[in-house]
Amino acid sequence: MAEPTTIPRSEHKLSRRHIDNDALKVIYRLQQHNFETYLVGGGVRDLLLDRRPKDFDLGTSAHPQQIKRLFRNCWIIGRRFRLAHIKFGRKTLEVATFRKQVPPETDTERAAREAERERAKQKATAAGDRQTRTRLVIPRDNTFGTAEEDAFRRDFTINALFYDASTRSILDYVDGMRDIGRRTIRSIGDPNERFIEDPVRMLRAVVLAARLDLSIDPAVSTAIRRHRGEIVHSSPARLVEELYKIARSGASERIIRDLGDAGLLKFIAPELDRARSDALWKSLGALDGYRRRFDDSPPTLGNAVLLGSIVAPFATIERPRRRAAQEPLAKRPLEVSLGLLPIARRDLERLRQILDLQHRLADGHMSPRARQALMQRSAFADALTWMEIHGQTPELVEHWRSEASTVALMG
Repeated sequence: MAEPTTIPRSEHKLSRRHIDNDALKVIYRLQQHNFETYLVGGGVRDLLLDRRPKDFDLGTSAHPQQIKRLFRNCWIIGRRFRLAHIKFGRKTLEVATFRKQVPPETDTERAAREAERERAKQKATAAGDRQTRTRLVIPRDNTFGTAEEDAFRRDFTINALFYDASTRSILDYVDGMRDIGRRTIRSIGDPNERFIEDPVRMLRAVVLAARLDLSIDPAVSTAIRRHRGEIVHSSPARLVEELYKIARSGASERIIRDLGDAGLLKFIAPELDRARSDALWKSLGALDGYRRRFDDSPPTLGNAVLLGSIVAPFATIERPRRRAAQEPLAKRPLEVSLGLLPIARRDLERLRQILDLQHRLADGHMSPRARQALMQRSAFADALTWMEIHGQTPELVEHWRSEASTVALMG
C-alpha cells in the first residue's frame, strides 16, 4: 500500500473559506464517527486553479447505509454503484464510498470483449442502426475500496486529489499537484488502456482542456488520435449528457471546435462536425456569452434551448407530405440528427415551439387578448430566453418580461 504525498496548508492555496459550509459539516460528522472523508475530484481541482467549483463532491470510507444512518436528510441512489445524496434545501451534496480500481483484464477476458465488440459492429452494419453500436464500458462493476484505490481508478491526475478539511492538507497519490502547477491533463496509467476501458474519457480530456484553459499531455493526445473511433462504443445516453454539460459550460464554442480538431466530433455527431461554420460559432458564442453574464448564479437553461443553440444553424423544419400547404408551422416536425446521440422527442418538440414563437414575439400588432394567450403558452419563458440569447432586440425582450411580470402581479 503506497502512502500519499501530503501537502500541508503552508504549501498550497486551498482554503476552507472557499468550501461550502454544508460540505464541511458532512466531512466533520463522518470524520467524528471514524470514517475517512475528503473533498474530492473537481472541487479540489477547481479551487487549486482559482475557479469556483460547481459541486463539492465528497469521498469516504463509510458505506452508503452507514452514511444514511448519520444523516436524516440522506437518500441512496444508483444501481450499479450506490451513492449517498444529502439534501440541504435545494442543494444536494454527493457522497461516494471509495471504489476499487478495475482489475486488469486477463487475455481470455480481453479476447471475449473484443469478440463481443466485433459482433456488435457487424450487427450494427447489418441493421443500419447506430444505436446497436454500443457496449458496456468498464465491463466489471466497481466495488468498495480504499482512498488509494479510489485515486488510482480516476481518469486524470488533476481529478485525483483529496482535501482533508481537518488537517487542511492535500493527499496526492498520483502527482496531481505537479500537473496542477503545470496546468496539464495527464492520464492515470496508460492512456491507451484507460481510453479503451472508457472512451468517454477522451471527450472529457478535450472538454477539461478547453474549459479550464489547460494543456493536454502529449501521451494523452497521441492516445486520443489512436483510439478516437472507440467513442462510438460509448453509451449514447452518456454522450447526450456530456453534450448538455458542454452547452452549459460557458465554453461550448471552444469545446466544439477542439472536439472537431481532435477528430472526436465526426464519430460522435457527424452532422455537427460537417456544420462547423461561422453560423454555428455565432450561435454557440451567443450561448456562452449569456452564460458568462450570470457567472455567480447562472439561470437554469432547459435542454431545448441548449439543443437549439447547437443544432439551429443546420436543423431543418420540414412540412409533412400530406396537406403540406395547410399545415401551420406549429404542426411541422423538426428534423434533427446528431449521429450517435438520441435526442429526446420532448426536447425536439419544445425546440419547435420555441422557434415557432419567435416571429409572434416580434409581432407588434397583436391584440391584448392574443398577447395574453401567448404569455400563457408553456414555451413562452423558453422562447423569451431564446430571443434574449440569439435575438438582436433586447428592448423587445425587456418589454415582454415587464408585461409578463405585470400580468403575474395582477393575477
